[in-house]
Amino acid sequence: MKITVLTGSPHKKGTTALLTEKFIEGAEKNGHEIKKIDTAFLEVKPCLACDYCIAHEGRCVQKDDMDKVREGVMKADMVVLSTPVYYFGMSAQIKAAIDRFYAFNDDLLKMKKKSVLISACGDEEEWVPEAIEKHYETICRYLNWTPEGVLVARGVYTREDIEKTDYPAQAQKLGEKVRD
Repeated sequence: MKITVLTGSPHKKGTTALLTEKFIEGAEKNGHEIKKIDTAFLEVKPCLACDYCIAHEGRCVQKDDMDKVREGVMKADMVVLSTPVYYFGMSAQIKAAIDRFYAFNDDLLKMKKKSVLISACGDEEEWVPEAIEKHYETICRYLNWTPEGVLVARGVYTREDIEKTDYPAQAQKLGEKVRD
């Protein structure tokens, strides 16, 4: 299975990065082909809501790195969204890329895909990641993606924090669990 992992953390060695690494290790054990796209290190401008894409067969008026994201998402059988919880939602970096899915909605809506959400937050409160989980559920529902798992690590501000937990092992098991 082709899996595209969209990451949204600006920290290459942070908590979400560790979970993503472990998920990928698990998925690769089962022979899945992984393409990781770090949206935080691409130039992906926010959607302008100009509808240029509607009039021009899904092409966006903006010339940036979104074509890399689009190609990865379109070719994938599974899309993994990996983002820290920033102020109760996804990071701006991954959110900008997801908002730009609008340009190729028509194509996405015709495709069956699986999906996973991986996230981490410093807060330990159960309710803190509820909004991000609901947002993910809504994206899956709208795009008719099949959610294959959600992992939210709570109470992990730093990589050192998360390394002391079983969250990395959970991420690896989630990667091992995904099937064609």
